[in-house]
Amino acid sequence: MFPSTVLKVGHGVRRYWDGPRAIATVISGNKTSQQVREQLKKEVAEMKSQLPGFRPGLVVLQVGDREDSNLYISMKLKAAAQIGLNAKHIRLPKTATEDEVCKMWTGSVNENPEAHGLIVQLPLDSVHPIDTEKVTNAVTPEKDVDGLSSVNAGRLARGDLQDCFIPCTPNGCMKLIRQTGVSVAGRNAVVIGRSKIVGAPMHDLLLWNHATVTCCHSKTPDLAAHVGGADILVVGAGKAEMVKGDWIKEGAVVIDCGINYIPDSSRPGGKRVVGDVHYPSAKERAKYITPVPGGVGPMTVAMLMENTVKSAQRFLQNYRPGNWSISYKRVKSQKPQPSDAQISHSCPGKPIGQLAKEVGLFPKEVEPYGASRAKVRLDVLNRLNKQPDGKYVVVTGITPTPLGEGHSTVVLGLAQALGAHLNVSAFACVGQPSPPSSFGSRGGAVGGGYSQIIPIEEVCCSKPLGLSITGTYSFLQSYSHLCQHPVHFFKTLNTFTISVDYGFVTSLQKLDIVKSDPSTLTQEEIRRFVQLDINLKTKMVLNVCGLQDRAFLENEIMAVLSLSTSPRDLQHRLAKMVVAASQSGELVTTEDLGVSAVLALLLNNALKPCLMQTLEGTPAFVHIAHDSPSVMADKIALKLVGSQGFVVSDTAHGADVGMERFFNITCRSSGLQPDVVVLVVTVRALKMHGGGPRVMVSGNLELLLKGCSHLKKQVDNAMSNGLPVVVAVNVFSSDTEAELELVCNQARQTGVFDAVKCTNWSHGGAGALALAQSVQKAAEMRRPFHFLYDLQGCPWTLRYQLQTSMPTWVPTFSAFWQTW
Repeated sequence: MFPSTVLKVGHGVRRYWDGPRAIATVISGNKTSQQVREQLKKEVAEMKSQLPGFRPGLVVLQVGDREDSNLYISMKLKAAAQIGLNAKHIRLPKTATEDEVCKMWTGSVNENPEAHGLIVQLPLDSVHPIDTEKVTNAVTPEKDVDGLSSVNAGRLARGDLQDCFIPCTPNGCMKLIRQTGVSVAGRNAVVIGRSKIVGAPMHDLLLWNHATVTCCHSKTPDLAAHVGGADILVVGAGKAEMVKGDWIKEGAVVIDCGINYIPDSSRPGGKRVVGDVHYPSAKERAKYITPVPGGVGPMTVAMLMENTVKSAQRFLQNYRPGNWSISYKRVKSQKPQPSDAQISHSCPGKPIGQLAKEVGLFPKEVEPYGASRAKVRLDVLNRLNKQPDGKYVVVTGITPTPLGEGHSTVVLGLAQALGAHLNVSAFACVGQPSPPSSFGSRGGAVGGGYSQIIPIEEVCCSKPLGLSITGTYSFLQSYSHLCQHPVHFFKTLNTFTISVDYGFVTSLQKLDIVKSDPSTLTQEEIRRFVQLDINLKTKMVLNVCGLQDRAFLENEIMAVLSLSTSPRDLQHRLAKMVVAASQSGELVTTEDLGVSAVLALLLNNALKPCLMQTLEGTPAFVHIAHDSPSVMADKIALKLVGSQGFVVSDTAHGADVGMERFFNITCRSSGLQPDVVVLVVTVRALKMHGGGPRVMVSGNLELLLKGCSHLKKQVDNAMSNGLPVVVAVNVFSSDTEAELELVCNQARQTGVFDAVKCTNWSHGGAGALALAQSVQKAAEMRRPFHFLYDLQGCPWTLRYQLQTSMPTWVPTFSAFWQTW
């Protein structure tokens, strides 16, 4: 006999040399698994660089305290830490029941966006009977990185290898087989064992890699004969050294998955680990063989890490801003066209949870209100704060007729055209309609025809009837009631307890008291602090201009909500709201009353935008606002659509009023800069501005031409901030082709980027396709945006509006008070 020598072949494979003939090549699982871990470490680092703060997560659930399970779990946790995974170990006591274990998954763990891999450590060591299959099936298939759920097993059985998680041990075996360089296709493969963890999935994996597979088990007669015909032998029977060397075909590949303990007095513990194959005799006939230990075991852990990283990559792919996998609905227009309500009812939308997932929102970031609408939590901005914004499109219009010009309809039609027809991530943002617009002659203020938000009855709410889509108006009414009667909130010496907060210090500063410790206040200072000396007649000041107390307050609160950029900013703005005046004429704010924090808490839920959808399935934010959607709605939408997506935001009134306020107040407050302005115009409105009656439908080119002077002025207004302008001519059935061409030609002569006709009311997104294409091109121009004026030298009134969001059409309280 020649002395035994080990020759290194490479790729984790070692060949034993016992003489003039090489008798075995050992496939090292230790070395191969280390290579896998190094590659995974690089992939995790790449994911972290793509999304700062992101870290793939693994959750291991254990029932009981078995010593062997503890050992395996420690190995998994160690491997996870090495490659940069965030691994969490959950241990339930032996007394845990089947329901308690299943609820652990179905509760918070399955929906946790920070957990990308979930595994159940088997066996389950409980004093109660537990159905293992029921527990493994409680894990959502998308996170079942052990590949043991029925869904993943079924996908593997039918050959969907790219759409499932392959169980870790068979997956590791396949990787070791590939390390040998032996082609699996066309080989005779024998798998001994039919367990759901190793044998059955190993059979399927070899089969779909084009091997001819025989699965043997305890009832298989003449097992040695089957083994002797195998080019590839995988053994996972759980019996120590049951496969003898003389059974094995000369030159076969042998993968030993067994881990067994046999007595060995020479070892410190009195036993040693062996596999299911008699290794000393098998290595003399096999060409390649895995050792035990150091073979399949390390690969099982490595494949678990690989599956977890793969799950995290899929998660990032699905939730990457703008990378939406969204289903749109193509609608067929009918003639004669049904009513808005009939159209809405004939096109049911997708479940709101599905829409939220499609646009990249986590389940924990969504608060459903029924099946068709949901509040979106503001936490999403913390997650996406480092992501670039999408393209920001602002839709305004000319001065409308009493019947309205389909302003919101163009907003929704444009969003549908960008999303459903141009396959661009697109979000519509519109203000929640108030009762006059919901039930008046001008339509529902949330689109119409085939460009509307659905379901129509849930978005067209009535404030007096309390039909707010998410209860926002209820919050407003509670707030205004709280502020309406300041006498109810007088601070008295008998019941007042001073607490140190921002309002406390600010209130003292207003009184020229430079102190921060309540215990150092004198009796006179305490009296001055708690007695606001409110003039009860000051609430009558609001009626000087015919405004009711509540209407005034609700209007200002809506403006506050519209401009607030965070809960903290909301409280800061609310604290500056004036609700009364003192006997000496000094203004009294909610902060002086000590209720600003309570009011902010009351309105925090109203700050969250409401997610709904258009008729074609395009996402839309409907949010209570003053003149335009809220800053929070626009900010969240701009993050969700990604850098190449579009957010189409509505502004109320014309370019001379609503758009001007939006640019110089809203954008100044939010820090957002639009990319394109869309100016909505109609033939009938231009005729009115040309001297015609307020409602006119018959053709008259002379009046229309005169009215185009109004269009030119509004174009000048729209272009004054430096942005490209696209004119959208909203087509009505009464318009003639000659009239439409006249308007488009007149608009182009003013220097706009383009002027196009829109038929989205009657054709949905397809009717705004030309507009969407023009907007896309205009957004590429990247013209610098600028304000019309800076705040230096601005009157006190405007600065107050910027601080508190008081509507520009309402004079400040101080002006009221001084006049009164």
